[in-house]
Amino acid sequence: MIPPKPTPRPDKVSLHQYVRLFRKDLLSAQPQRLYRAWMAEFRTPFFRSYMINQPALIDEVLKKRPDDFPKSQRVSEGLKPLLGESVFLTNGEVWKRQRRIIDPAFEGGRLRDTFPAMWAASEAAVQRLSQHAGQVIEIEEETSHAAADVIFRTLFSIPIDHEVAGQVFDEFRTYQRSAPIVNLGAFIPLPRWFPRFFRKDTKRTAASIRGLITQLTEARMAEITAGSAPDDLATKIMTTTDPVTGKSFDTNEMVDQVAIFFLAGHETSASALAWALYLCAAFPEWQEKIAEEAAGLTPDFASISKLRISRDVFREALRLYPPVPMMVREANCPETFRERNIPKGSQVVISPWHLHRQERLWDNPDGFDPARWHSENGKTCAREAFVPFSAGARVCTGAGFAMVEGVLMLSMILKHFRISPEGPPPVPIAHLTVRSRHGINLRLERRK
Repeated sequence: MIPPKPTPRPDKVSLHQYVRLFRKDLLSAQPQRLYRAWMAEFRTPFFRSYMINQPALIDEVLKKRPDDFPKSQRVSEGLKPLLGESVFLTNGEVWKRQRRIIDPAFEGGRLRDTFPAMWAASEAAVQRLSQHAGQVIEIEEETSHAAADVIFRTLFSIPIDHEVAGQVFDEFRTYQRSAPIVNLGAFIPLPRWFPRFFRKDTKRTAASIRGLITQLTEARMAEITAGSAPDDLATKIMTTTDPVTGKSFDTNEMVDQVAIFFLAGHETSASALAWALYLCAAFPEWQEKIAEEAAGLTPDFASISKLRISRDVFREALRLYPPVPMMVREANCPETFRERNIPKGSQVVISPWHLHRQERLWDNPDGFDPARWHSENGKTCAREAFVPFSAGARVCTGAGFAMVEGVLMLSMILKHFRISPEGPPPVPIAHLTVRSRHGINLRLERRK
């Protein structure tokens, strides 16, 4: 059995057809040849775009010369209402300053410090799922709830059923349904003053989410001033000063960062966990291996290192269904890639979706094989062609956090429940992250 994969578009389509397909789903908007190409060029009347699918080129852009390939502002157009000037969207010195303040919160022993909150969120997820034992459930909704719970517990020391946390979660679900993955500014170069034509509900929910996050941030600042703040990620970030400038985040800057922590840390984790659970349901021999391994799981951070099978399965889910399917950079100066001239201002696209299924690199690229990570091919590809969290200077700050959370949640759920697929196979599409077009339905049975 081959896990679900979108049907690619015909090799040649008009620009109008491509834009329509792209806005609907950027995965099925791409042709089949990209799964073998080292590089591909797309031309529009306004800009050129080059997808690079060769490890050496990706290494050049992400690791060797990141300053020459800043994050493209075209793609960020659609996220501005929610994320403002967050570390996810900025470039240059602004981005470097933000990372100098944020990175210490995720270094050293902070994973160990946040583990009890992850454990509590995992137990809460099991309790919620227990109410549906013997039923068919839509698992993406459940993993979104669980991932949001982890974010609020680790960031602000509050559970998802806290009044403000619950409101943020509810508003974000509305935002997901209304926000397009790209807007007009992604295809046409627009001046700053030109209206972006966001839908009213997109702007409303973004403003509502930011207002709620501002409440949490201002309350935390008051606790820090009073000396009563808990030692969590929010406190760590808000009390860290930039070693270069000596300044810390003000309220507006912190709201920007919390917005991206919620989007990146909740939406991406929910996507990865949902697909991992689907794959375990579709390949029951692997869920039984995980359940057996998880029998000895304890609320001790050291026990995570023993979850080797769960880690292999979760990595395979990240390979087949990378939450962020494409990353876009912009060439700051003229380049030459594979003897092809890349004009300044061109969009350089790195697609984890296609790289993780690159037919010239991976053995059985579309197959589900968690054991691949112990083969020579798998080890080589893990180093050179596996970038679910990006790579280089802009690698996701919370990559280690996400791996612990995903592996723990997967093990905890399968320790208590046996799952099986229900209905037609899910169809992957890309919106904010890679999700299923009509959800992922699983039957849930409690293990004896």
